[in-house]
Amino acid sequence: MAYLVTGATGFIGRHLVAALAARGAPVYILVRESSGARLERTLDSCGPLRELIRPILGDLTRSGLGLPAAVQDELRGQIQHFFHLGALYDLAAEASALENANVLGTRHALELAESLGCDCFHLASSIAVAGRFPGRFTERMFNEAVELEQPYFRTKHESEALVRSSKGIAWRIYRPGMVVGHSQSGVMDKIDGPYYLFKLIQQLRDLLPRRLPLPGLRGGFINLVPVDFVAAAIDHLAHVPDLDGRCFHLTASEELHVGEAINIFARAAHAPEMDLQHGAPWLERLTAALPALGTALHPARAVLEQLLVDLDIPRAAVALLDYPTQFDSNESQRLLTPAGIKPPPLEEYAWRLWDFWERHLDRPPSAVESLRRRVTNKKVLVTGGSSGIGRAIAIKLAAAGAHVLIVARDPARLAQVQAQIEREGGRVSSYRCDLGDTEASARFVRQLLSEHSHVDILINNAGRSIRRAVDQAFDRLHDYERLMRINYFAAVHITLAVLPGMIAHGGGHVISVSSIGVLSNAPRFTAYNASKAALEAFSRSAAAEFKERGVQFSVVNMPLVRTPMVAPTKLYAQLKLLEPEQAAERICDAIVRRPARVTTGMGLLSLAVELVAPDLARAIMSQSFRLFGDSPPEAECSTRAPLSTTMQALAALLHGVHV
Repeated sequence: MAYLVTGATGFIGRHLVAALAARGAPVYILVRESSGARLERTLDSCGPLRELIRPILGDLTRSGLGLPAAVQDELRGQIQHFFHLGALYDLAAEASALENANVLGTRHALELAESLGCDCFHLASSIAVAGRFPGRFTERMFNEAVELEQPYFRTKHESEALVRSSKGIAWRIYRPGMVVGHSQSGVMDKIDGPYYLFKLIQQLRDLLPRRLPLPGLRGGFINLVPVDFVAAAIDHLAHVPDLDGRCFHLTASEELHVGEAINIFARAAHAPEMDLQHGAPWLERLTAALPALGTALHPARAVLEQLLVDLDIPRAAVALLDYPTQFDSNESQRLLTPAGIKPPPLEEYAWRLWDFWERHLDRPPSAVESLRRRVTNKKVLVTGGSSGIGRAIAIKLAAAGAHVLIVARDPARLAQVQAQIEREGGRVSSYRCDLGDTEASARFVRQLLSEHSHVDILINNAGRSIRRAVDQAFDRLHDYERLMRINYFAAVHITLAVLPGMIAHGGGHVISVSSIGVLSNAPRFTAYNASKAALEAFSRSAAAEFKERGVQFSVVNMPLVRTPMVAPTKLYAQLKLLEPEQAAERICDAIVRRPARVTTGMGLLSLAVELVAPDLARAIMSQSFRLFGDSPPEAECSTRAPLSTTMQALAALLHGVHV
């Protein structure tokens, strides 16, 4: 007796191969020439039994699976069980690729199995064959499937139909639920199924308190089973006599709603859970409408697609949020229970799945590598590039391969930054200009565009700040005017100048450095906050206009940063502030991810409190205004009394917020 397995180097396949090898018979496995690493992993999974594994080169899309006639002659009459696991398990794959792998591949596998004289053909099918059947789908149902338009669902249904109609060989069919990692080790080989939601759960964990209840989404049904259960079940059922012509559901004993499964993973991740008892009805309705929105008007489709991109969720997976089908596995379970094979409850092993994902699968490229890919050979204009945040980001971007263009008022500092970048092998062009001077700014723009046809990334960083209460500025309208000139009008002027070039070259990115004070409405910064809020409003509106022309806009709400701009406020010397290099990291994050906004957890909390409880926000800021006095004239503030315990506590509570 011998076995032949297609898809043996896949996730289910290598677990099944190990189980078959444990029975002591040779296991022939079909592999592609390009699957060397996957083959080695499969062999390793068999341990000392790897000597029973016989790899043979083949191809599902070719007649006879691409096996030479001599190999077929050698195998003829030797193979008792033919396991066909080879398929494309991908909801987002192209229809043609699914057709070739799932339908054509099954046809070729069936033909080969009959030609080799195999006793039984075992098909690893899927619960997807039910389509979107509304209700309980049993192991004896097939033609009752509905809504098979989704290519993956349709091709799995068609492949099973081929096996069912076969007259030349006995067959058995296995329909696993949505397969997740190993229940004991958590091992998984790709991001799929519920794993698409893990990044969202992680982000909620990092941003929100664990005990904060979120709006509830029960959703449809989801049936999750660990790979070790599926492999053990197939191995056992394949060897039980008198089961030919049967179909087996390898599914969880108790199905969960999507919201229930998400909450189980949220508990494993120590993240906030959804309140499923008092959920938001509008959220349910929106979720149910998402698939329809995806094929509706272009604006709705664009909004949906951007949401999915932000969450890194394939569009095809959205339809599973309201999946209506439940699966009856009673007959299979009666056969599996005597052998001690039973799907464990998700609660028992969800933490292992999460732990493995976070340790091994949640590995984006390193920050340096990601930044380098974004900026290598790109022209990046940094305003205010001679000191503070501007200097730090210019040096970092030049080291990552960008051609950095820096503009600032101080020629000595500009020369120092240029010398450092060139000394470290970077490319830099520097320009002296007071961007608050409209005529000087216009001359700078003309020179910039004459020397560089376009700018790929603009970082509006140049700015000024004034810390002064309103009642100390009744006769100082010029304070507000000069901050608007540099913080708003200068930034808008530069942005308007570079946008045509960005569009002509297929796109670009405009990043505006704003303040956490805009989100917290920090007192004593009315002039500064107003100018930055204006810049944010410009960026948000422009983002909508230029999105489909390839230009992205991002706002970075900086907490307090230890720069020359804040040096006159001596009390800041006693507070823990962000260093310029740390602030530069936030701008790098904006360059890599291109989000609409980058801020801190405190910034998000400030925004949330302002929206939900504005009176509370006013009370907090009022206490800050009362405790922290005005900045005295610079000549009088060379020293400052230590902060009181109350002031230290409030400053710690408002970490990074302007006080």
